[in-house]
Amino acid sequence: MRTLTALLITLTFSAVTAAAPLPSWSDNPTKTAITDFVSAVTTEGSPDFVPASERVAVFDNDGTLWVEQPMYTQLAFVIDRVKTLAPEHPQWQEEQPFKALLEGDLDALKASGMEGLLKLVAATHAGMTSDDFARIASDWIASAQHPRFERPYTQVVYQPMLELLDYLRANGFKTFIVSGGGIDFMRPWTEQVYGIPPEQVVGSQIEMEYQVLEGVPSILRKAEIAFVDDKAGKPVGIQRHVGRRPILAFGNSDGDYQMLEWTTAGSGKRLGLILHHDDKSREYAYDRDSHIGRLDKGLDDAESNGWLLVSMKRDWSQVFPPSSEPQK
Repeated sequence: MRTLTALLITLTFSAVTAAAPLPSWSDNPTKTAITDFVSAVTTEGSPDFVPASERVAVFDNDGTLWVEQPMYTQLAFVIDRVKTLAPEHPQWQEEQPFKALLEGDLDALKASGMEGLLKLVAATHAGMTSDDFARIASDWIASAQHPRFERPYTQVVYQPMLELLDYLRANGFKTFIVSGGGIDFMRPWTEQVYGIPPEQVVGSQIEMEYQVLEGVPSILRKAEIAFVDDKAGKPVGIQRHVGRRPILAFGNSDGDYQMLEWTTAGSGKRLGLILHHDDKSREYAYDRDSHIGRLDKGLDDAESNGWLLVSMKRDWSQVFPPSSEPQK
């Protein structure tokens, strides 16, 4: 019965999507550019046709699929972890960025950027098995709430992006997350939230090794950074994990610049998109001067590179899913 119900829901959603794709996107040239691109690469006989096996679309996560202000969600997770572990590490009282975190100096913490975040990640995400970490991350994401919207972080995802992911998959695309965030922080929940399974998540990683611990075969997490999936690391991460150059890339910051650049430099029809956070009322407004999600070079070069600049304010009629749309 449950299987039949799920099938009916899927068929109903597919019919609605086919009839009116991207309903939370405003009917304007931005939406048209997206649907025209999808039509061109999926219509057999079209000069721009791309076989389904090559329809790879990659998406940044923070600020592209869900809210990244006032701080990265993983940073909020790290803050809780540091506070929990601080009694075991008295040296953190004088060592940055731990000192800033424990003193509540969020400006200094933000200024430490991705480098500071990864240092915190290495210190707080290690010394346990991969199974233990997945459980800790899952438990946290199930209960933690966004400080402004007072809803679980999994409910401050962007409804138009959920629709785009579904629309692409309905048209034979395989969708990947390519994020500067930790791969193992995201993998426990991305399938439930975005429909993207763990094997289609690319992110920053810490070193791991196989060990048999008390007779149990385990993957042990080490306090060393293995790979940073940000900026020039993103195309490398895609090549390592995906093995194909995408034909569509969607980001929101200069950290996604090289991913967009590499994607759109390939042959054939391609689409690069940048989400511009310009809606202070419904979400946030920031770009060039932000420590988080800084968009400067990408903002300057989008037009000359042929990338579509998506305005949250102009192009989205709705920001969050209906059940969790925050009040203005």
